[in-house]
Amino acid sequence: MTALITPYSILITLLAYYMGRKLYAKRPSPFTTPVFFSTITIILILLATGLDFDDYSPAKDIISYFLGPATVALAVPLYKNRRIIVKYAIPAISGMILGLMVTLAIAFTIAQAFSLPQFILQGLAVKSITVPIAVEITELYGGDSNISAAFVILTGVLGTMIAPKMMDKLNITMPFARGIAYGTIAHGLGTAQAAQESEFTGAVAGAAMAIAGILISCFFPVISHFL
Repeated sequence: MTALITPYSILITLLAYYMGRKLYAKRPSPFTTPVFFSTITIILILLATGLDFDDYSPAKDIISYFLGPATVALAVPLYKNRRIIVKYAIPAISGMILGLMVTLAIAFTIAQAFSLPQFILQGLAVKSITVPIAVEITELYGGDSNISAAFVILTGVLGTMIAPKMMDKLNITMPFARGIAYGTIAHGLGTAQAAQESEFTGAVAGAAMAIAGILISCFFPVISHFL
C-alpha cells in the first residue's frame, strides 16, 4: 500500500494543476489561479484520504527534481529574445532592486508595527526569493528556516493571486515587464504563473527570480546588521 502512495500523490498533483489551468482559463480570478487552486485541492484531498506531509513528501521530491531541467529550459526563449533583454537590462535590474527594497521596507514596517521577534523579521526579509536560497540564508544567520519557507510560499501564492489582476488594472501589458514583476516578487510560483501567459514571460520571470536571489544574498549581510 505504501508503494502506491507516491504515484498516487504525483497523480493528484498533476490533475489538480491541470484542473486549475482549465478553471482559470474559463473563470479567471485570484482564487482560481492554478497555483492557489491546486495547492488547496491537494491539501483537501490529503486530509480526506488521511495522508500527511510525510506521506506526500516522496512525491514532492520527485516533482521538485524536474524543476531543475525545467528551469534550464527557460534559457531557450531567453536566448531567442536576447536583444530585447539586453535593450532593457538596465531598467530591468533597476526595477528589481527597487522592488526588493520595497519588500524589505514593508517587512521592517510590519515587524516594527507589531513588535515582531527577530526570527519573524528574518523570515519576512527573505520572503520574495525562492525557498532554497531563503532557507540557506536564514540558517547562516541563525534564523528559523521553517518560518522563512512558510513566508516564501505564502508570498508566492499571494503574488500569483494578486499580481495578474493588479498589472491588468495598471495597464502593464509588456511581457518583459510582467515577467520581471512575477519573478522578483513571487519567485518560483510567480514564474509558473508567468509561463501561463507566454513562454517569454515565464523565461524572464525565471531569470528575474535567479537575479533576485543573488541580490538578496549579496545584500543580506548589510540587512542583517539592521535586523
